[in-house]
Amino acid sequence: MKYLIVGLGNAEAKYDNTRHNIGFKILDAFAEASSISFSPDRLAFRAEYRFKGRILVFIKPTTFMNLSGKAVAYWMQKEKIPLERVLVLTDDLALPFGSIRLRGKGSDGGHNGLKDIQAVVNTTKYARVRFGIGDEFQKGRQINYVLSEWGAEELERMDERLEMCIELIKSFVTIGLDRTMSAFNNK
Repeated sequence: MKYLIVGLGNAEAKYDNTRHNIGFKILDAFAEASSISFSPDRLAFRAEYRFKGRILVFIKPTTFMNLSGKAVAYWMQKEKIPLERVLVLTDDLALPFGSIRLRGKGSDGGHNGLKDIQAVVNTTKYARVRFGIGDEFQKGRQINYVLSEWGAEELERMDERLEMCIELIKSFVTIGLDRTMSAFNNK
């Protein structure tokens, strides 16, 4: 059984350590912990991991955040993965730093990557993990905030939060959405 795990971010090196690239950061942490590596492929950097009889196809779209749906749709079709086995990892301004919220459906919340995925797959019913990045910015400075690098206090807690996300992904592919939501939301 295959799963598509999508980390949202922007592929240029200048975005590597920014809040908006938390999806990439989570997948990079998973890859490092599992001794796998990403390779450039069509519309994304791709890696594969086998876990408890399942194949996890990880992608980090190279289409830029606002066109993430194109990469998601391509890899769903190429790998023959249905929407109920897709998990999208993204940042969320509405949650305090490090909060993790898994949902099986919902609005894009103003997030352009989620908005594009929703438009391309034509539904809001897909699983997504929202990683809280906080909202410590002045009015009108949202873009600067999400594209800025993590602060020292955030970095101190980052490894523990990334480990939580890795465990959440493993849980999602083994025990499913509902039980994983119960186990991980609000942790």
